[in-house]
Amino acid sequence: MVQASEQADSGHSAAKPLSLLVAAVGVVYGDIGTSPLYTLKEVFSSDYGVPVNHDGVLGILALIFWSLVWVVSIKYMVFILRADNQGEGGTMALTALARRASAPYPKLQAVMVVCGLIGAALFYGDSMITPAISVLSAVEGMELAFDGIDHWVVPIALVVLVALFLIQKHGTARIGILFGPVMVTWFLVLAALGVHGISQSPEVLKAINPVWAVRFFILHPGMGVAILGAVVLALTGAEALYADMGHFGRKPIARAWFVLVLPALVLNYFGQGAMLLQNPEAARNPFYLLAPAWALIPLVGLSTLATVIASQAVISGAFSLTRQAIQLGYVPRMQIQHTSSHEQGQIYIGAVNWALMVGVILLVLGFESSDALASAYGVAVTGTMLMTTLLVSSVMLLLWKWPPVLAVPVLLGFLLVDGLFFAANVPKVVQGGAFPVLAGIALFALMTTWKRGKQILVERLDEGSLPLPLFISSIRVQPPHRVEGTAVFLSARADAVPHALLHNMLHNQVLHHQVVLLTVVTEDTPRVPAQQQFEVEAYGEGFYRVLLHFGFMDEPDVPGALKLCHLEGLDFSPMRTTYFLSRETVIPSRLVGMARWRAMLFAFLLKNANGTLRFFNLPLNRVIELGTQVEI
Repeated sequence: MVQASEQADSGHSAAKPLSLLVAAVGVVYGDIGTSPLYTLKEVFSSDYGVPVNHDGVLGILALIFWSLVWVVSIKYMVFILRADNQGEGGTMALTALARRASAPYPKLQAVMVVCGLIGAALFYGDSMITPAISVLSAVEGMELAFDGIDHWVVPIALVVLVALFLIQKHGTARIGILFGPVMVTWFLVLAALGVHGISQSPEVLKAINPVWAVRFFILHPGMGVAILGAVVLALTGAEALYADMGHFGRKPIARAWFVLVLPALVLNYFGQGAMLLQNPEAARNPFYLLAPAWALIPLVGLSTLATVIASQAVISGAFSLTRQAIQLGYVPRMQIQHTSSHEQGQIYIGAVNWALMVGVILLVLGFESSDALASAYGVAVTGTMLMTTLLVSSVMLLLWKWPPVLAVPVLLGFLLVDGLFFAANVPKVVQGGAFPVLAGIALFALMTTWKRGKQILVERLDEGSLPLPLFISSIRVQPPHRVEGTAVFLSARADAVPHALLHNMLHNQVLHHQVVLLTVVTEDTPRVPAQQQFEVEAYGEGFYRVLLHFGFMDEPDVPGALKLCHLEGLDFSPMRTTYFLSRETVIPSRLVGMARWRAMLFAFLLKNANGTLRFFNLPLNRVIELGTQVEI
């Protein structure tokens, strides 16, 4: 696995290290980089009752500092980023890796898949709440610069957010060029503001000592765990480090963190803390009040731009996660548009974009302030982090085969911290945190229903299927009329006659001279090399069995892959090849398999899923669809 990470990094070696580092800062660290806007503001709000005094400030800063060190620097940088799936990261890539690691243990494998689906579902909830809280926090700085503008904060935030979603379909390649330099400027400003604050009260640097965190728990036993629900705001975006690894590789992400991002964040948090020691009243908005008066308006502008970039990273992550889930069979097929001819990862999925936009608008209108949103934030992100730890546990122990004496203590430490953060955020469910949780539950139900429905559908179709050898034998005994050309029949089963072929024989009573039974297989690796994508087997009588293998990050271009099948007698020229598809219409019934409401949901999803034609890039004028009805 370490070798795979090195391969991933080597793929980016052609780029200059500095430019790659700047690009990584722009794409990967937008979310966690904008956390100083609202973290201490929420911690010292009246909801938690943390005293804004010497011990309270140093205790909180120690908690934030060591959370960044343990969760981000140690857990993600040292361990999680090594769990790459051929260079790709993220919840679905890790789920595929954990599924492979736990293959000898079916029950454990099922648990790992459920953990992965929960993590993916919660990520979508995080994808809605992150843009809302980030942009609201940035725009709220205008309240300090202009009197009487309070009632304009929500409309301005909505305009910024809606504009962000509207430009998605045009791609972010041109805008993305600015991401790196803007975020580098942002972190340098964070560091400068922090140094300015620390110079006013250097004693705040004592908070590096973890004793202050322990002392905070001792002095405030009832508040200790609960305050972690606010401290976790400093960790928002940690999952993005892993999800975006495929774009840059592990080394540039780690270097950017230790060289620029971590120092800038720590300096800024400590600078805000130093200011609070001097002026406890600044707790109402410590980030903006840390800046000189003349710099307030430029800082609001820079903050808004930084939060838009942070939101863009989350939205792009949702697109990428959806494509992986589609390929792995957990989400119905959707239309995927490529917004760049150079970057494969820059895609646009309209259904996901508009769903996220509606969710974000509802959150902004419902909560109206970053303070209210912060009280609801954390359940989704800590749930995802907890699932990531559970998934990587099976990878470390079963795939990497690390000695338990070394791996178990580390994993227990991760689980303890993640469990505490998650437990601290559970009460937020009744404070508004139910929104991302309900969204996650709905998406989990959708993914499991789609996966189970597809399995039942294949089982129902198999009940009336005909073994391929028997069918070919019958062709030899009673040869049908053969016509010129190649017929490609797509089928989910590699050992049975496709229903489209049986229907074609029944209604048209003809066969093409060349009949290809095609099955597309999605592997649990991100990409499959072109020369390894196909398996071809000849059965005689003009019949061929072809298996096409794609990775979950590949674009399944069936005609393009078939051109590589160099086998004597096979002709896939465009004007001589016809593709036959079977379109199933599901009829919910009382048959044993799944609950009726799930059967109805699956029928609705299947009816509205993007067709095989577009998904496999089949030529529009060379496809024939044959329908069948199936009860489940």
